Amino acid sequence: MEEKNKVLQVTEKVLNPLPGFLGLFICIVLIVAGGLGLFSAILFPVAVIPAAIVLILGILLLFGLKIVNPNEALVLTLFGKYHGTINKAGFFFVNPFCVAYNPGMERVVSHDATGNVTTKMIGSKKISTKISTLNNGVQKVNDVLGNPIVIGAVVIWKVVNPTSAAFAVENYKEFLSIQCDSTIRNIARLYPYDDMDDSNGIEEKTLRGSSQEIADGMREELQNRVKEAGLEIMEVRITHLSYSEEIAAAMLQRQQAVAVIAARQKIVEGAVSMVEMAINQLGEKEVVCLDDERKAQMVSNLLVVLCGNKEAQPIVNSGTIY
Repeated sequence: MEEKNKVLQVTEKVLNPLPGFLGLFICIVLIVAGGLGLFSAILFPVAVIPAAIVLILGILLLFGLKIVNPNEALVLTLFGKYHGTINKAGFFFVNPFCVAYNPGMERVVSHDATGNVTTKMIGSKKISTKISTLNNGVQKVNDVLGNPIVIGAVVIWKVVNPTSAAFAVENYKEFLSIQCDSTIRNIARLYPYDDMDDSNGIEEKTLRGSSQEIADGMREELQNRVKEAGLEIMEVRITHLSYSEEIAAAMLQRQQAVAVIAARQKIVEGAVSMVEMAINQLGEKEVVCLDDERKAQMVSNLLVVLCGNKEAQPIVNSGTIY
């Protein structure tokens, strides 16, 4: 187990290779010298072997010329061992036997007419350190109350340690995608979708109401998961959040019921204050003197009028009220 961990923990070694134009000049000189040697072998046959060796060496050294673009890194291996990493942009000359290694290349499997399976790696052998976006779509999870919800998030990330990204995991892009789904699922199960019971007056974090705080928690947990792979999580944003189809209609009715109750509560509070104000002003200005029975009847009538769903139809009494 210790030997396996040593293989995974590769210390980054930054290379300072020769300038590419110097290596190109050496290659051209060797190729020209070898060509002239082969041409002179007509007169001096003994020079054929040295000239051929020089020509082959010049051609072989051409494979050591590497171009690294801005925001890219080149991880090199030499005969199966880690050789070094080039993090700066430019034109360089390295050991021609070095091979660039990028596990994030896409693997395409094709089938020919005879049924043979062919696997090809598509993409650049350089590891990009640019800011990238990951969107795995949406997934169905259960919130803390057990309600099935559909949630999706987008992740802004970049590679900060190309060596760890190349050797710490099998494929750092697939690793990030799997860890992203796992993090979203774990965080979503800790909070309710919405706070349906706010009668206690305590503000509780919800997926709908505290999306920014929950997204920050997702970013911290995801960063801890992918830190060993040399990745930096810059931002996590919740892009989709809804109830699952099987309970969406029921939850909509529940939300509507809560809204109706809240509206009725406001109407009753306003109606009671209006009735109280009317009775007090009638008594203070001595417009009319009402006994307790008449006040109760008046309160009942006013509450029916103010709290009713439909417009009240007044009835005019032309006789005495007693």
